[in-house]
Amino acid sequence: MSHITFPLRDLSDLTKLVQDLPTSNEDADQAARARQDTLTKPPGSLGRLEELAIFMAGWQGQAVPQIAKAQAIVFAGNHGVCAQNVNPFPQEVTAQMVQNFKAGGAAINQICKVNGADLSVIDLELDRPTADFTNDPAMSPQDTVAAMNAGAAAVAADADILILGEMGIGNSTVAAALAAAVFGGDVKDWVGRGTGSDDAGVTRKIDVIERGLVRHANTRGDGAAILAALGGREQAAICGAVLAARLARIPVILDGFICTASVAPLYAIDPACLDHCLVGHLSAEAGHRKLLGALQKSAVLDFDMRLGEGSGAALALGVLRAAVACHGGMSTFAEAGVADG
Repeated sequence: MSHITFPLRDLSDLTKLVQDLPTSNEDADQAARARQDTLTKPPGSLGRLEELAIFMAGWQGQAVPQIAKAQAIVFAGNHGVCAQNVNPFPQEVTAQMVQNFKAGGAAINQICKVNGADLSVIDLELDRPTADFTNDPAMSPQDTVAAMNAGAAAVAADADILILGEMGIGNSTVAAALAAAVFGGDVKDWVGRGTGSDDAGVTRKIDVIERGLVRHANTRGDGAAILAALGGREQAAICGAVLAARLARIPVILDGFICTASVAPLYAIDPACLDHCLVGHLSAEAGHRKLLGALQKSAVLDFDMRLGEGSGAALALGVLRAAVACHGGMSTFAEAGVADG
C-alpha cells in the first residue's frame, strides 16, 4: 500500500498544514453537472444521488468518477475518563471488540463485505489509556501528533473513497466533550446514553464533561488544543486520516456521532477542512443532529443506528456506489435515441 506524505511533527504544524489543502475541482464539478442534465431522466429526478455523484467528481477531478477501491478503517483507543465511571462496560471490551473485528465477526465486517470495502482495524496503545481529562489533558502534544500520524499512515493513497469508524469504551463521553468544547451550548444537549447508560449514568457523564470543560477552559477556540485536552487517540487518528485523505483528494465518509465529533476540532481550525467529508448516517445518539447542524452537513442515511464501528458510513457506501453507477452508466438522451424535450 502506498502512503501519503504527512509532515506533522508537532501540533503547531497543524495550522500550517490546513492553510494549503487541495479543493474540489470546479471544472470536473461543472462537467459532472452538465452530464447529469443529459442523462435519460427528468432533471433532478435522482435527487441526492445526483449531488453525491457530482461531489465525487469534483474531488476526484474527473467528470465521471469511480469507486474501484473503497477503504474502511476502524481506529480503537482507551480513555482515562473511564475512571469517572462514565461507561457501563469495562475497558477490556475495547480490545475484545478489536479481536472480533479482526476475526470478521462484527457488523462492520458484514457491511463492508456486502458493499465492497477493504476493512482494517488499528488499535492505538490500548494498554495505555489517555489521561482522565477532568484532572489533566487527555493527551500530550506528542501523543496527539503520534496518533494523528498513525491515522494518516493508515490511509491508502490509491483509495477512491475512505470510510472511517471508531471503537473505544467511554468515547461517547469524549465525543460529547469535544462537541461542547468546539460549539458550546448546554452540555446536556450533547450527551446521550452511549452503549447503554441509565439516567444516573447520563447525569454523571454531564457532570464529568462540565468539569472537564472548566478544567480546560483555556483551550477555547483552539482546535488542536481541544483535541489534545479532551480527545482520545482514536479521535486524533481520525483527524489525521481525514487530513491525509484531503491531501490525496480522497473523499471521506464519516460514521455517526462519535466519528463526526472527532473531527470537530478540525472544523474549529478551519471549517473548510471537512469539505471533502460526507456523513454516512444520522445517529440515534443524542447530539448528532445538533452537531450536523453546527457543521452544516446532512447525513446520507437515517436508519436509527447508533452502533459505531463505521457501520453507518459503510452502509452509506452502497448509496454512493449507486450514485456513481447511475452517473457513469446511464445513457444520455442522444446515446439512447430518446427525445429530451
